[in-house]
Amino acid sequence: MQAAMLRFLSRLLGYVVLAAGFVGLVYDGARSIANNGVRFTSLSDLLMTLFKERGSALQGSVESVAPWLWQALVLPLTLAPACLLGLGLGAFLLWLGQPPREPIGFLSRP
Repeated sequence: MQAAMLRFLSRLLGYVVLAAGFVGLVYDGARSIANNGVRFTSLSDLLMTLFKERGSALQGSVESVAPWLWQALVLPLTLAPACLLGLGLGAFLLWLGQPPREPIGFLSRP
């Protein structure tokens, strides 16, 4: 019962994140058409919009734990387009919430 509930929550969250990624893709596409050039919203722009004060403290907190982690992993991730990360995370959550498949080669009747 608990595994089914976790699968349901994973699928639900996956659909919500996938829809948000699609909305971000449409928004970036409309902005690119209006500006006559390719424009996208990076993850750092999205975080600064949503979490103004806490977003700027992210770099300090990550560098206090491991200084190499900011340059190697977090900075390239924050420069990535937010819509592509949303689409990828939503697809991963949907894949994670799939029901288990029937095993092949087992008889169901005696």
